[in-house]
Amino acid sequence: MVKDGEEALEFIFATGRYASRDVNIPPKVILLDLKLPKVGGIEVLKKIKSNVKTKHIPIVVVTSSQETQDIQTCYDLGVNSYIQKPIEFEAFVKAIAEVGLYWIILNKPPVQ
Repeated sequence: MVKDGEEALEFIFATGRYASRDVNIPPKVILLDLKLPKVGGIEVLKKIKSNVKTKHIPIVVVTSSQETQDIQTCYDLGVNSYIQKPIEFEAFVKAIAEVGLYWIILNKPPVQ
């Protein structure tokens, strides 16, 4: 787990503090909040989906925003799913666990 958008991009592209990470082993799924410090979630999404090496990584936006424009922008940029965070912590933890199970175990990604 990373703490802001800048660190997320460094991790995904194996730069900066993650330069030693093997970029050829991409994450199975990315859970992305839109309200990230330093680099916002939409900018992170744009950079990941516009790169040939990372565009097929499934991205699930998990955010408090229910703005129609945010939802449309994310799908236009290629997000795989958009989930509004539940308010109660226990419901949030359960939702994240279910999302993770689906994308890691059940989803069949394209062959690269």
